[in-house]
Amino acid sequence: MSRFDDSRPEMTVEEFRLLRDHVYSHCGILVHEDMKFVMERRLWPRLEALGLADFGAYHRYLRYDPQRHAELEAAVESLTTHETYFFREPSQLKAFCDELLPVLEKRNGRLKRLRLWSAGCSSGEEAYTLAMLLKDSHRFDDWDVEVYGTDISRRVLALARRAEYGPSALRATSADLLERFFVPAGNNRVRVRDEVRSWVSFGHHNLLDETGSQLVPRMDAVFCRNVMIYFDQAARRRVLRIVRDRLVPGGYLLLGHSENLLNLGADFELVHLRGDLVYRRPELPGLTGGEGR
Repeated sequence: MSRFDDSRPEMTVEEFRLLRDHVYSHCGILVHEDMKFVMERRLWPRLEALGLADFGAYHRYLRYDPQRHAELEAAVESLTTHETYFFREPSQLKAFCDELLPVLEKRNGRLKRLRLWSAGCSSGEEAYTLAMLLKDSHRFDDWDVEVYGTDISRRVLALARRAEYGPSALRATSADLLERFFVPAGNNRVRVRDEVRSWVSFGHHNLLDETGSQLVPRMDAVFCRNVMIYFDQAARRRVLRIVRDRLVPGGYLLLGHSENLLNLGADFELVHLRGDLVYRRPELPGLTGGEGR
């Protein structure tokens, strides 16, 4: 059978394994054997952009060229998807607002400081959603509030900082929320209001980078939803160790509804809320009320 694009070099099995292992060692993203064609199709534009003849040359470029670090980021960018939208998984967000925010308000009441982390934030919708929920609760109006969004893709982080979105990102946003937290930006797009943006910051971060993770402050809750699906078991364990380390004792971890910690041996407690299941870093013996930060 002829290829759809005969000008494109076919990726050999050996080239696929070399590239797959290189990407995995960098960021833990695992490309399965049956995704070879997808990898070939998504990386082919990078070969064209660099003027390389085949995927073997591309692998050598990623290993030895002075521009290899930037190119590896471009390769990862090509291999990942960033589909998300505001107020995603509303039942979990409702449980967070109704059952966890009162706990965090009481626990941190003396310090009046709250920190949330959207880990793998893509183009920023989740981080801004969290800030909007905090604004909407009016529990933290005079608090020191920070919502951190991090991602491995610099391209989507630039979009997050721009804070302008179209209809697809807003498909689960009610008219009321749209009016309260956005302003028109032209061309059928809206921009997140400055009062929300002031609580949110973004940074480049590889979730497997233990050294870089030390720059992330201790968090009261981490949202790491629909991110683990890119990793194998070994990479998931590494990510969970880092997330646990960056949570305050008693801090919460919220995963996507299709994700769980089964068979990962992670040191988290399962918390049964009325509306959801979440995970919690165990408290340190004798410490409560936001201590242990």
